[in-house]
Amino acid sequence: MAWTLLFAAGILEIAMAASLKYSKGWTRFEPSALGIGAAIASFYLLTLALRDLPIGTAYAVWTGIGTVGVALIGIVMFGESASSIRLALIGLILAGMIGLKLIET
Repeated sequence: MAWTLLFAAGILEIAMAASLKYSKGWTRFEPSALGIGAAIASFYLLTLALRDLPIGTAYAVWTGIGTVGVALIGIVMFGESASSIRLALIGLILAGMIGLKLIET
């Protein structure tokens, strides 16, 4: 259950970052409010996951989910670079998260 909570927290972290991009520097209410709500919910789920997971592992995976997710959204939705080196580095982050999950089970 802790891993499910952590995954959901990571997804909310992605939603927070994307919402803040659309908030245009806090000038648009709806995406700003969504971003704040997603951040609060993400932190809450992270704290629940920390009841059962080591803090170093949980934090690394949580930030990794956010990092990989936001990087992919940047590529798909905002036309950011999808160079092979960038994709490889994103893959390394993903491999690290999977490795941490495997050693904590």
